[in-house]
Amino acid sequence: MTIEMTVIEGGDEDFADTVEFMIDSVAETLGKPFDPEPFHLKATDADGELAGGLVAHKVQQWLFIKLLGIAEGQRGKGIGRSLLARAEDFARQEGLVGVYLDTFEFQAPRFYEGLGYTECGRLPAIADAPQRIWFAKTFEAVPADGTTGS
Repeated sequence: MTIEMTVIEGGDEDFADTVEFMIDSVAETLGKPFDPEPFHLKATDADGELAGGLVAHKVQQWLFIKLLGIAEGQRGKGIGRSLLARAEDFARQEGLVGVYLDTFEFQAPRFYEGLGYTECGRLPAIADAPQRIWFAKTFEAVPADGTTGS
């Protein structure tokens, strides 16, 4: 069997959607549909200017934080902490098992560790490519009936 592979210059959204459908259909068959649901948080200052934001989605009982950005003049004011705390509150309210995200070694690994996130994966630094580090924070399991056992 001969398979031809072609690079799609600049990407192709329809092609990406088709590949995603291939993956999603298998997960659906296994009873684990992906069905990501977006969750976005916007932080504005007193003048209504964008101070920061968080872009995430719910998938497979987790909240995946894809992006967390703070405007340059707003850094160091606790906005990132507040955005993460609000995202964690949302995840708990939704009954999710936790939050996960990634960062590069030159960005914010100590920030996430300081907020109780645990490293759960790492790509090595090779040549000029920096380490990429994944973090997760899991929540204490609560029985489906909501009881705490006390």
